[in-house]
Amino acid sequence: MRIVTGSDHGGLTLKAALVARLRAQGHDVEDVGTHDASSCDYPDFAIPVGNAVASGAADFGLLVCGTGQGMAMTANRIPGVRAAVVADTFTARATRQHNDANVLCLGERVVGPGLAGDILDAFLAATFEGGRHTGRIAKFTALEKA
Repeated sequence: MRIVTGSDHGGLTLKAALVARLRAQGHDVEDVGTHDASSCDYPDFAIPVGNAVASGAADFGLLVCGTGQGMAMTANRIPGVRAAVVADTFTARATRQHNDANVLCLGERVVGPGLAGDILDAFLAATFEGGRHTGRIAKFTALEKA
């Protein structure tokens, strides 16, 4: 899979561990930054990740900040992005199966690296179930055009 990642300074350490995990699993990973611990703004990384996913340049996005919330709020402004903040493996699977999430948002101050790795694996392994969920997604994606 082609996965694009980004983080601000608050998610740098966790992102680095997850990028290493993804590459070890054989995924093609593009890391748009940040690459150092200097204070920076999460939208500067959520926007290019969201754009890559929305355009089809990447299969999935991974965003990490302190809580995951700012990244998700920003990425979800981009039409075609369905970003989800996740802190457990059940939600990681369900958000893919029921909501067709395409960007995983994590909080470095919320989940440790072991759990974050399990969440990432569960997210990537799950597939969208379609069916009744398709109509529900159509209802909220219609808002992108409103």
